[in-house]
Amino acid sequence: MSESLATAVAAETTNDPSARIRHFLDTHRPSTPCLVLDLDVVGQNYRRLRAALPDARIFYAVKANPHPEVVRLLVGLGACFDVASTGEIDLCLAQGAAPETISYGNTIKKAADIAYAHARGVRLFVLDSAQDVAHLAEHAPGASVFCRVLVEADGARTPFGKKFGCAPEMAVELLREAGERGLDVRGVSFHVGSQHVDPSAWELGIARAAQVAAAGVPVGLVNLGGGFPSTYTEAVPALTEYAAAVERALERHFGAARPELIIEPGRALVGDAGMIRSEVVLVSRKSVEDTHRWVYLDVGRYNGMAECEGEAIAYRLRTAHDGGPDGPVVIAGPTCDGDDVLYQRTAYRLPLALAAGDHVDIPCTGAYTASYSSVSFNGFPPLTTHVIGAKQI
Repeated sequence: MSESLATAVAAETTNDPSARIRHFLDTHRPSTPCLVLDLDVVGQNYRRLRAALPDARIFYAVKANPHPEVVRLLVGLGACFDVASTGEIDLCLAQGAAPETISYGNTIKKAADIAYAHARGVRLFVLDSAQDVAHLAEHAPGASVFCRVLVEADGARTPFGKKFGCAPEMAVELLREAGERGLDVRGVSFHVGSQHVDPSAWELGIARAAQVAAAGVPVGLVNLGGGFPSTYTEAVPALTEYAAAVERALERHFGAARPELIIEPGRALVGDAGMIRSEVVLVSRKSVEDTHRWVYLDVGRYNGMAECEGEAIAYRLRTAHDGGPDGPVVIAGPTCDGDDVLYQRTAYRLPLALAAGDHVDIPCTGAYTASYSSVSFNGFPPLTTHVIGAKQI
């Protein structure tokens, strides 16, 4: 048994979700960079989330990883889908999703896209502006709607700022107008930001939903959004802690008038189900005295590592030389763009033996990697995805 295969088998006995992926990579040796996604882990994550929040309908945030086999798997498990475009609607329908399981969760959409979604059977839409109310009333008559309220919660690694949502007072007015124009008012949604590490962050959104309900607007549904994290270089609270915090907030603000719940996980379902294998292109220094080596990988900001912008997400790195002498590094991508630097402020150390041609594996990269890849910046192709599962290996 080769050393790499032995490592994979040993890791599998400790429930390392990337063990089967490394086995596939070491056996099939696909060209790099590539993402390998394990459908079995996606399924396990779905069932774990289902058990933690049994009263919430799970709408998978397709943008996290829109691979058709991921969508098809989740259709079979009974998931619903949060989509942001007509392209994602078509993808979900093509993989067997029923139109009634799709929520058009993007507040920024053309009137023509609303009409297209309605014609394809989608009946659940989000809004946060008067213009959107008018478009929905005209192009999706009778559709069910909920209004996104603005929530800025500290603790998200990738916050959304003020791009989406509106103040609770405006939500009241918009939902009243929606009802007057024949739309089916369902309730309120919010999002605390992606990769949130504070379970108490959902409290503010639930409180604002209750504020809308207190104004006399029907709030039979509260969409808690996503934000549930994956584990990168730092430990995160257990999923059960998030569920407990949500339950406490619902009891505090709604009591017996508990609404129907929706959640929109993306990262929490597919993040740790994937791993990128990259190759070292070059290792260099900027001067003889420089204490930091520059390690250039064949994957960068434009072909899979977009979440390294601002060094928001710090991924774990694995090499065949781990455990030996190491030193500080700057890590960069392969393109001719000066912004294609992954980590310059975040402290990373890599083995001194690392050289061009070596592999660097990046676990927990199943979310927001392949879906963020550019079409072909600098001629580098988008990140290739390989899918494995119980029947594939």
